[in-house]
Amino acid sequence: MTDPSAVLAVLRSPRLLTREALAGIVTTLALVPEVISFSVIAGVDPRVSLVASVVLLAVTTVLGGRPAMVTAAAGSVALVIAPLVHAHGTAYVLPAVLLGGLVQIAFGVLGLARLMRFVPRSVMIGFVNALGVLIFAAQVPHLIGVPWAVYPLFALTLAIVLLLPRLTTAVPAALVAIVVVTAAVLISGVAVPTVGDEGEVAGALPGLTALTVPLDLTTLSIIWPTALSVAFVGLMETLLTAKLVDRLTDTPSRKNRESWALGVANIGAGLWGGIGGCAMIGQTIVNVKAGGGRTRVSTAVAALFLLALLTLLGPVMAAIPMVALAAVMMVVAVTTVDWHSLNPVTLRRMPLPETAVMALTVAVVIATNNLAVGVGVGVLLAMVLFARRVAHVTRVEREVEGDVARYAVHGPLFFGSSNDLIDRFRVADDPQHAVVDLTHAQVWDASTVAALDAIEQRYADHGRQVRFEGLDERSTAFHSRLSGRLGE
Repeated sequence: MTDPSAVLAVLRSPRLLTREALAGIVTTLALVPEVISFSVIAGVDPRVSLVASVVLLAVTTVLGGRPAMVTAAAGSVALVIAPLVHAHGTAYVLPAVLLGGLVQIAFGVLGLARLMRFVPRSVMIGFVNALGVLIFAAQVPHLIGVPWAVYPLFALTLAIVLLLPRLTTAVPAALVAIVVVTAAVLISGVAVPTVGDEGEVAGALPGLTALTVPLDLTTLSIIWPTALSVAFVGLMETLLTAKLVDRLTDTPSRKNRESWALGVANIGAGLWGGIGGCAMIGQTIVNVKAGGGRTRVSTAVAALFLLALLTLLGPVMAAIPMVALAAVMMVVAVTTVDWHSLNPVTLRRMPLPETAVMALTVAVVIATNNLAVGVGVGVLLAMVLFARRVAHVTRVEREVEGDVARYAVHGPLFFGSSNDLIDRFRVADDPQHAVVDLTHAQVWDASTVAALDAIEQRYADHGRQVRFEGLDERSTAFHSRLSGRLGE
């Protein structure tokens, strides 16, 4: 089913519309405390992040390429903006976010999202498992050093979230748990930490963000490192989240569209709010798994409900106990982890390099508290290990027929396999003529062309002749273009 037809199907079905609307509501409730916490990290007013989140949700709902994915003021973006705020103040956040948004638009328009195909499965699993750890760890402070009443409320929330789905799935269990626990606190009058304690969440909406610094080269020299970090950290987390939702829902997404839509959303959020964002993985999982959201309707409801909370229902939102939201997010964290990947049977069957990549991805993410860094390191290790494995696939077979030595080369030839290629030829022992058959090989880089030139020169130094044959059309063209020219 195409995206527009899926939305129309939801709007025509009361049951589906109810499911999507409730998913959006529970997603918003899970979103608010995280956004407020991230605003503290970034050093900006909580309302700035909440208003920016409304814009991010609304724009990506309309323009984005991955339905049901939640985009808001995220912690990863807050982490890269924080040093700029601490060093130069909040005035430089707006131009940094605007420049980052332009970079994201260019990334999407140029079709660079296809680079995500180079993220291997082991990195994706490490990403998911690390995400579960980070989500869980982020909730632990809400259970330490709190009044004793928090713990019965925590147990009540867990009981509802885990047991209610066995009775009915008509409404999200997470939403029921939040409503019941909030009502219990209001009726009993017990004092526990609430969303309102995290920061101001109600009041009049701000206008457009004022630009208070000049748009000159001095400003550019200050903001460009942060702008690039905002752009690429946001893109990486968004595209990885889109890939995860693709897998959870068994539906494709348009990642180039999602990339430029994120850029447009960040420009809008910068102009009206003042801070950027990207896909929020934990809240996306709440929407998709806990709430059952599948279309743009769920995120549209989330944007509208968040706007309503900011303008009309601030006291209601402020009264929600933090323990209820923490318990919901802990359940989400536990279900996020790919437990099958950690099963001893699976680990024994899995090749050691794959396990090493997954483990390093998890370790780096947890150590840096940055999903993008962990994924980058994981991809780099996976590339190195892959190159090492492929390099060992290449083999050379020698056969002497009269006064001709024939070498048959099998496998891909690139820097990892061709640097020692010359050592596999017994030039001194060969007869006057040699033939190198490359029918079952491919030339992939300049290192290989240089290696073939070195082999030809080695035979010439010994007064012998060598001929290469069997190259496919692409390899022949590549070899002809570079052969004899790499030393110039």
